[in-house]
This record gives sequence, C-alpha cells and structure tokens, in this order.
Amino acid sequence: MHLILRLTACVVCCLLSLTACATSPPNIVVFLSDDHTLADSSLYGAIDLDTPNMRRVAEQGITFDRAFVASPSCAPSRAALLTGLMPARNGAEFNHARPKPAIKKLPAYLHDLGYEVVAFGKVGHYRQTTQYGFDIAKFFNYHEDQCVEEALKWLEARDSDKPLCLFVGTNWPHVPWPQAKDIRAKDIEIPYHHVRTPATRKARAKYYQAIHRMDRELGQVFDAAYAKLGDNTLFLHTSDHGAQWPFAKWNLYDEGIRTPMVAVWPGHIEKNVRTPAKVSWVDVLPTLVDVAGGETPDDLDGRSFLPVLAGKAETHRDLIFATHSGDGKHNDFASRTVRGDRFKYIRNLESDHVFTSHVTNVVADSPYWPSWVEKAKTDDHAAAVVHRYQHRVPEELYDLASDPKELRNLVDDPAYASVLDEMRHSLDEWMAEQNDQGN
Repeated sequence: MHLILRLTACVVCCLLSLTACATSPPNIVVFLSDDHTLADSSLYGAIDLDTPNMRRVAEQGITFDRAFVASPSCAPSRAALLTGLMPARNGAEFNHARPKPAIKKLPAYLHDLGYEVVAFGKVGHYRQTTQYGFDIAKFFNYHEDQCVEEALKWLEARDSDKPLCLFVGTNWPHVPWPQAKDIRAKDIEIPYHHVRTPATRKARAKYYQAIHRMDRELGQVFDAAYAKLGDNTLFLHTSDHGAQWPFAKWNLYDEGIRTPMVAVWPGHIEKNVRTPAKVSWVDVLPTLVDVAGGETPDDLDGRSFLPVLAGKAETHRDLIFATHSGDGKHNDFASRTVRGDRFKYIRNLESDHVFTSHVTNVVADSPYWPSWVEKAKTDDHAAAVVHRYQHRVPEELYDLASDPKELRNLVDDPAYASVLDEMRHSLDEWMAEQNDQGN
C-alpha cells in the first residue's frame, strides 16, 4: 500500500511538473537590424545578394511578406515598436524625438508578468534605450559594434529562473558601410530607379557587405538563443525601416516602410511558411505581451498577431498607415500614407519644400549622390530620378499590383478617381482619430 501511494504521488508530481513546464512563459529574443531594405536579401527575392542566415531562420518558422514599420526613420519607428502607439500619439514624430515619459512601454508590460527585459545595442534610438525601462541596457551608442558579441557573452553567463525578453540591436547595415571584402561590385544589380554610376556600384557593394555582417550576427544570436534558452523561445527578427538610399529611409514608399519579419517558436509556429497578413510594428508590443500571457489596453494602436503566428489566421490588418515628419535640418517634409492590398496613397503635406536628407546632405555617408547629380546634367533617366527624389507632388496614388516600384502616379487618372477619394477619406479619418496635426 505504501509503495502504491508513493508511486501515485510520484506520478502526480511528474504530471504537475509537466503541466508547469507546458504552461511556463516562453523566453523572447528579438533581433533588430538597422536600415535594411526588405528587397535586399535572398529571403525576399534578391538575386545578387545571399543572406543565408535569414533563410535558415525562416525555414524554422514564418516569414511575413507584408510587415511594415510605423515611420521610416529610426527614433519614431523604434518608439512605435516599444509603445504600441503611432508617432502622433506617443509623441516621437520627428527623428531623435522621444516618446512621452508617462506612456507605459514594453519592458513595464513584461515586468508585470515576471520577465527580465534586457537590451544590447541599438534598440531604442541609441541613448534613448536607457529611457524605456530595460533592466539592462548596454552598448547602445552609435556603432558600438561589439554589442552583439557582448550580448552573446551575457546570455551564455546568465543564471536566472526568470523568463527572459532579450533585445539585440545590431548597427548593420546602417552607414557608414564597411569596405566590401566578400562582394564583387561587378555582380551587383543596380535598381532601375537608381542612377547607374561607378560610385553607385561601389557604394552598393559596401552596403551589401554591411548586410552580410548583419546576417552573420543574426545567425549567431539565433543559435545562441536556442542553445541557452531551449525550444520554449519565441525568436523574432525584423528591421526598423529601409536603407539609406533614395526612396527608402525617410520615405513612405514601400522601400522605406516595408520591413523583413521572421518569427520562430518551435511547437507553436509551423516551419517554413509565409504569410500575406499585413502587420505593423505597433503590433509587436501587444503580440509579445500576448505570447507572454498578458493583456494590453484596448486603446493601443497595435493589435496582437499571435493568431497569425499560430496559423489560426491568414489576415490581420485591412490597411497600413505610416507617417514621416522629418529629421532635423536634413529634411523637413511631413507626409502620411495609407496602404491596402492593391492601392497606396501618399499625401505630401509640404510638397512646396525641396526634399533633402542625409543622402543629399552628408556626402561622407552617401558618396554616390554627387555622381547622380552630375550625370543628371546629360542623362534623361538620371535627371528624372534626381528630380523625382527631391520634388514631390501633393498626392501620390499607386496600383501596387501593376506598379510595385511605385513609379506611375495615378492621381490625375480619371479611371482611379473613386479609389483616390476612398483612400483620401481613409487617411483623413485616421489622422483625425490620431489627433495628427500633420507636423
């Protein structure tokens, strides 16, 4: 009888242990790249640039084909990620701006659920990372490129029973780009909407080298996460916006706001799948809190896409909204966009301004730009590209099904008048809801 009781107690104990294990909160690891245009990776179709670790991670989970940031510049984008609120509501509209101190941020939500929340590298906008409430925030200054190595050391040495949420923010492929050691410039495909010059090809090779560095670091963090934390770990990789090339960073074209996003969670996310679900960076906060077993207020702009991760939903958002306000003296050019499945509308609120950016103003980081301006003096295509970059009309409408590069503005085409009116109305309503003053 005593033996039976002991065996029964042992079985009950084992079952309770298994139940606790099954319901224990998962660890979360988020790897953020910096200034990476989605199309510049083999995972998203690049034929002249291999990103093997992005593909390897994607094979273990889900790839989002239509993930978007809230803003195509660093501080507003990252503030939206860490608050679940769009720029007009969180207060970080301009680059280098900070979200309002009183707003609850992601670390606080996860602290409520018993997590340790740690940031290595560029997670917030550089030193702003320290103002988000992370338990640890290190190596967040401009190009402290040891941040990934130090994150790996810290993770390996960690000894804690708390669930962990670890953010690792590489500085790559943000400028300044390194010398091209593994890239042959002659093999590079120059995008049609860029200007083909030797300086462009050389700069693009260096940019690709920076992507190689990012991809290598992604693989290192991915491997270390599962080696240390085990399979009950959600791993998320994404980027804050497009790269420092014309029509990408600081722009509301898809090259600026559409971002890579890959998620892995063994046993919860099916392997090697892609989803067309439209998600926004403001959705990341409620998703991570949902994964951790918590809830977020209904008045956040973000909504959890955990059903998409779990394969229980194929859609998430009908419309994507994004904003750009400016980046100090380099560009002061407020614009807003709404994007559906097929059509995209951009409103340029300061179209009387000449569009400038670090591309046009900081030659050290964008040495190819003077060659574009020089070629524009004698080449019609170059002249058209330079003019289009610096001179914007008040409204732009694109049919993404037939014009994915957003080169043919349909605003004046009467065949699309009803679509234009509908998109205008959607943006007007959204800006009113956001109390967006168009700054």
